[in-house]
Amino acid sequence: MITGRIIKMEYVEKILSQMTLEEKVAQMQQLSANATPKEIFEEFKSKGEIGSYLHVLGEETGEYLESAENSRLKVPPIFGIDAIHGHALLKDATVFPSQLAMACSWNEDLVEKVGQITAKEVAADGLNWVFSPVLCLGRDLRWGRIDETFGEDAELASRLGAAIIKGYQKDGLVAACAKHYLGYGEATGGRDSYDTEITERKAREIFLKPFKTAVDAGCMTIMTAYGSIDGTPLTISHRYLTDILKKEYGFNGFVVTDWENFRSLVNGQRTFESMDEACVEGVKAGNDMSMNSYEFYSALVNAVKDGRIEESIIDDCVRRILRVKQRLGLLNEEKRSRPLKEVIGCEEHRKFNYKVAVESAVLLKNDGLLPVKNAKKIAVIGPNADDIRSQYGDWTYFSHPDAKPWETEKDGVYTVLKGIKEVYSDSEITYAKGCSINDFDSDDMIEQALEVAGQADIVVVVSGDNLSQNGEARDRANLDLGGRQIELIRRVKELNKPVICVLINGRPLVLNEVEIYANAIIETFNGGDMCGLAVARLIKGEENFSGKLPVSFPYDSSATPCYYNQYDYWHGGKYIDVPSGSPYPFGFGLSYSNFIYSDVNLSKTQVKKGESVKLSVDIKNESEVDGEEVVQIYFRDKICKILTPVRTLLDFRRIYVPANRSVTVEFDISTEKLGYYDADCNYTLDSGEFEFYVSGDGKNFKKAVMTLK
Repeated sequence: MITGRIIKMEYVEKILSQMTLEEKVAQMQQLSANATPKEIFEEFKSKGEIGSYLHVLGEETGEYLESAENSRLKVPPIFGIDAIHGHALLKDATVFPSQLAMACSWNEDLVEKVGQITAKEVAADGLNWVFSPVLCLGRDLRWGRIDETFGEDAELASRLGAAIIKGYQKDGLVAACAKHYLGYGEATGGRDSYDTEITERKAREIFLKPFKTAVDAGCMTIMTAYGSIDGTPLTISHRYLTDILKKEYGFNGFVVTDWENFRSLVNGQRTFESMDEACVEGVKAGNDMSMNSYEFYSALVNAVKDGRIEESIIDDCVRRILRVKQRLGLLNEEKRSRPLKEVIGCEEHRKFNYKVAVESAVLLKNDGLLPVKNAKKIAVIGPNADDIRSQYGDWTYFSHPDAKPWETEKDGVYTVLKGIKEVYSDSEITYAKGCSINDFDSDDMIEQALEVAGQADIVVVVSGDNLSQNGEARDRANLDLGGRQIELIRRVKELNKPVICVLINGRPLVLNEVEIYANAIIETFNGGDMCGLAVARLIKGEENFSGKLPVSFPYDSSATPCYYNQYDYWHGGKYIDVPSGSPYPFGFGLSYSNFIYSDVNLSKTQVKKGESVKLSVDIKNESEVDGEEVVQIYFRDKICKILTPVRTLLDFRRIYVPANRSVTVEFDISTEKLGYYDADCNYTLDSGEFEFYVSGDGKNFKKAVMTLK
């Protein structure tokens, strides 16, 4: 059921019964303020009947609301915005770490609060619909939108997705939109919006799970993916949109297409010859609202009048849209209140954003160099050391809705250079860029960086990628560090200087040589406003690392996909020219604390179907540093009628363990969660042995075995 205000169906039905066909179809139309031909846009706007706008910010919403107020039925539009990691298209708003970065926290409470803060800032700007969260799984690292996902695992993505949805909708200020339904990130070859070669059984096993969880969490809207499954565009998939999503899962919000999906059916996927056909079949399949295909309005009105689609189908679409609007208080007689503008980018939100940045950082390597308590001279070098655009990643005011790469950064953001300068205020800090991300620069740039590094006691090299290598239509075959970054790191190491490598990047990269040359490696992905301050305090030991990877890193660009939960039947078990597995697998992350796992016990080893079993594990912090650990439980059906992954994440919990103390962590495991989907897509649970694996780093496991009768 959708969260928010109570739906008064009689009120919704009253409005619907008064609508003309044209007014109904107008409610199903969404247009972008910056991407629709001006004369067409102004015509829709003047009537005040359109259902939704996007890319309208701040006080601009007033004139659109005024047009609606002057229309016959006075139904206001809903304003959509891509608030992927904060209301980041607005310059002064809080920019949180990307979804991939915040997923490193494995912290549902933290992610829920991110959603709640984002909703307040969006609502204070006059908007009420966020196109977030992205519930695609980031399993093919070549795909350009990995940074927008919660990582490669369905369980983690489901729980973090549900958390941020609850946060967005907690105060009734905005509607969340789970996207992209379905299998968008699994497209063949990591190609954006391409065909996905998965079966329905595989979809149920992996890709549907986050969306089912989103529906159960009360997500008000869901967005249709660009791509196709086995050759059928999702935009016209009655099976996935209606049979599964609306009927089987009971989704009672509304479905919106992605950007110009109906137009893509004609011009890109060539499924239909005309827009009229595309729009009719798309609505019949289960889409309730069209995003920015302005031809949709006349096509659908004509189709109803010509008898090509029943008006009752239109009624169901509009009914769904009106229900969401009522949940948001848009149809109520009282004026909808919203937070004051002062909440946007406020100090309270900045402080919380710092906490998110700390928990989003992952320590990949530490040979004992960290923490660095004191240093007389610190050199900060590298292409991302002082580049807030790279640190932000995609979907910010630098890149959307109209790219503004020249825009000056807002006040109060911390690059790594700025963070190091503030935290090590008693040290001498020097800086040189050294090289670029994309280009093979002149020797002068590297020589300047080497001169700076040669005079320092510690060298912090900030490497990675930038926005040109991430995002829509930016799929990437080569996952190596670009330009002369590896050369820069190698030559700094040849100076016999301690090297800390900080990574700012939108996806996992090949780090084999970085592993050789760096004494410590810190992964931040796209860490948002406060990333640089968090990194500096982590390096100094004022904060402790607790992040764990939500996605696996590859040994080579060609050794992908490398997600952890693969099948293990493979002749040879590995590529002959690279190591097996992942250098930094899903669930991996180091800490200044030293956590020792022992005594994994099951409350019983013989269990009947339908029962639950308790699994407990003792964890000791054998260090002088208090720390937080993410305890991960995996399982495997040892003998199964279908192939099962080497292990599957079953549960996890973030715990606090004081220095030199032990805690016992207990999990309740329902046997119903141990099943699989058979060849006929029926959820099945077999008797037999089940193995459980307990870990805090995705590499070392403690094992327990249970028999299901």
